[in-house]
Amino acid sequence: MDSNSTKEKLQNSVVVADGAELKSCYMQKFRLYETRSKFYMIGRDKNRTFWRVLKIDRLEPSELNIFEDSTLYSDIECCDLLRRIHEGNKSTGGLKFVTTCYGIIGFIKFLEPYYMLLITKRRKIGTICGHTIYAITKSEMVPIPHAIERSKMAYSKDENRYKKLLCSVDLTKDFFFSYSYNVMLSLQRNLSDHNTTGQSLYETLFVWNEFLTRGIRNNLQNTSWTVALVYGFFKQVKLSISDNEFNLTIIARRSRHYAGTRYLKRGVNEKGRVANDVETEQIVFTDARGGRPMQISSVVQIRGSIPLFWSQEASRLNIKPDIILSRKDSNFEATRLHFENLVKRYGNPIIILNLIKTREKKPRETILRAEFANAVRSLNKNLKGENRLRFVHWDLHRHSRCSKATNVLGQLGKVAAYALKLTGIFYCPVTSNVRLDGFSHYSYTENNNVTDHCITEQASINKDNVDKETEIINCYCSSDENKDYSVKPQMLQSGVLRTNCIDCLDRTNVAQYTYGLAALGCQLQALGFIETPYIDLDNPLAKELMEIYESMGDTLAFQYGGSAAHNKIFSERRGQWKAAAQSQEFIRTLQRYYNNTYLDGDKQKAINLLLGHFQPQQGNPALWELDSDQHYTVKKHGLYVADDSVRQIYVNGQNCESDHICYDEHGDACDCSNFLDVDWLSSSGNSCEEELLERSTSISSENIANELITTETSASESGSSIKGRQSGEELNKDSKYSESFERWITQGEMLFI
Repeated sequence: MDSNSTKEKLQNSVVVADGAELKSCYMQKFRLYETRSKFYMIGRDKNRTFWRVLKIDRLEPSELNIFEDSTLYSDIECCDLLRRIHEGNKSTGGLKFVTTCYGIIGFIKFLEPYYMLLITKRRKIGTICGHTIYAITKSEMVPIPHAIERSKMAYSKDENRYKKLLCSVDLTKDFFFSYSYNVMLSLQRNLSDHNTTGQSLYETLFVWNEFLTRGIRNNLQNTSWTVALVYGFFKQVKLSISDNEFNLTIIARRSRHYAGTRYLKRGVNEKGRVANDVETEQIVFTDARGGRPMQISSVVQIRGSIPLFWSQEASRLNIKPDIILSRKDSNFEATRLHFENLVKRYGNPIIILNLIKTREKKPRETILRAEFANAVRSLNKNLKGENRLRFVHWDLHRHSRCSKATNVLGQLGKVAAYALKLTGIFYCPVTSNVRLDGFSHYSYTENNNVTDHCITEQASINKDNVDKETEIINCYCSSDENKDYSVKPQMLQSGVLRTNCIDCLDRTNVAQYTYGLAALGCQLQALGFIETPYIDLDNPLAKELMEIYESMGDTLAFQYGGSAAHNKIFSERRGQWKAAAQSQEFIRTLQRYYNNTYLDGDKQKAINLLLGHFQPQQGNPALWELDSDQHYTVKKHGLYVADDSVRQIYVNGQNCESDHICYDEHGDACDCSNFLDVDWLSSSGNSCEEELLERSTSISSENIANELITTETSASESGSSIKGRQSGEELNKDSKYSESFERWITQGEMLFI
């Protein structure tokens, strides 16, 4: 094939379609040059097949003018172009090399000039199915206008303060990206949702530089020069069981909507977005070897602030500020929007695991607990069947004070096992004759595509369609011919477990670990590595997984709360000396208090700048002259604080708006029609440890594991992607379950534990 035909093929491969370029020929290394009038960025693909040129005007002090050369150059042609640019600009200093970089993070303007943010160093942190995932090692912010074109405003005190504020966001910490894999999407969505490509990927809730890249994306109508940054946590390890090696990847993606710090971002906003909204994905995959296909499995769970209008104000005098609950949304419209968004993202059912306290001397958490229950009851009145919200109360604080860590984790594991029965996991074997270079380049070509509806409505999946082999076309430009891969998605996740405590940090992370452990058992069983989906807490795999979830918990806690997570249960499980653990917890409490009280204000302002929530303008008040957006949002509305008057409203049950208030055995207000007394997890009035022992006699983890085996085996034998969901008839066959628990499984009523 001659060079002209090769260039023509490459030219066609990067044609922009529907505003989003095909990712078949992506660039990942760039060199930045400058003249007095322009920046020239030269980008090339990994295999040095083609070079492209981006031109950025430097003569306009306050406007962003970007031009993309549509020509694809060879190495020699590109060198010749640079030589001619240098010759043409000799009178003003010629062409100068500035830096090597690995992608544009975006552009930002404060008061006058635009700045370009670049990744100048990167490091590999893992791979997903042949795709490399990178973290940022070093970044630079380069002013666009030439120095002689800038006015005094560019050097003003306010301009420098804005620059310093933005630079306080450490892009080398907890941000990650990929050139070829859509790391902002789950594995299941990568395989099934082919409508979210190009520009629309940047508009998803987990891309933190959406605002920074908006200008260049709208100008060029492609994303060839930018990378999409995800903020959160990424960890990949290689593990083995019974001489079978597999790769375990834990990804936490933090939402950019309603993002911020602990006391400045609480609850929900008018659009149904919640604070500390984090999606956690657990991916297990094996490489193709010895005639066995590559196997991939993933499961997703989420955490997020209680979706009510509430807040707390950091105080120098009070290490535990009062909880402020707003009266503004009596019909729970924002709560409804939040759960509708979750259904759109994950499908049904939505299972809520609420870990906050059931009893307090002075009501704080219990106020939110009662109101959250009221909200779910209100929403469930208009929902039927699997669309109803499943709501589980489980006071982790009370159980952990009265019981050993092993018992706490065991009880949470039972809840996790049943949540997995309702949602299922994603599992997909992939067979091919060549290396799988990645899913983001592929499109489904079968008649009945496994598209987004298979996520949003599990019931609509046709068993025969899932069983058909789905051809996937590799669009990699380095190959002369397309290569076909066979994909059989045998299991699909529909629905999600949503866990919360007050901060959605410490207690939530313990619960997410138990869910991850239960899910890992199901994943390894699907891969054929173990016979039953149960992994004992003493298994080395459980300890490895605990370390990763503990690391994730610390990372997410630093981002939102200002300190590492409180890991009392993990510390006890590791056998850490109790006095040392208590000392560590005390230090973390002080660290969190200091950061929340003295540093979080500036941290919130920096986040608002990065995300474009605040855009400076000359003549308007500066960001540091304004009160925090949390105060602005909440103080406009009627509030009440967790004081004695609130105690009258909730603890004494004097809520005039409800005619159906009763009490559970702990004194919590509840709706008689929805309250469930769960036999196998009911309180007996004995000590907490005795309670747990008595509860465990009614249902064992072994029973749960056996039922998971039975349902998943029957699903695989039928060749369908059924997720192991039990019907009411199947549940009734086992007399060990109470009728109330069966109703919770089949109808979505409330479960108080």
